[in-house]
Amino acid sequence: QVQLVESGGGSVQAGGSLRLSCAPSRATSTYNRITWFRQAPEKEREGVAGLYTGAGLTELTYYTDSMEGRFTISQDNAKNTVYLQMDSLKPEDTAMYYCAAADSFGSVWFTRTYNYWGQGTQVTVSS
Repeated sequence: QVQLVESGGGSVQAGGSLRLSCAPSRATSTYNRITWFRQAPEKEREGVAGLYTGAGLTELTYYTDSMEGRFTISQDNAKNTVYLQMDSLKPEDTAMYYCAAADSFGSVWFTRTYNYWGQGTQVTVSS
């Protein structure tokens, strides 16, 4: 059962922008949070940015230090979609990007605390 579908990846030159989308199969308010991760070849999966989406939560966002300022996470409730706007892209941002959703509170950067994962969308940044 597919829970999350990512889209928006592609190939861009350094300095360019992309906007990734994550469309969950349930209303975003039914999850505790949705987080973007990425994984480059031969590297561990790392957190990028996340957003608390649960009903009653304040849509608090969180970022890995190196991403804040270049990446922005947001959600569109009408479209039930979470976005990751990526600006000033660098070749080292090249990776497969995944969105993940959790049903309950937990450490935001630990992959084990997430219940659902998308298939990923590839981002390639050339110099």
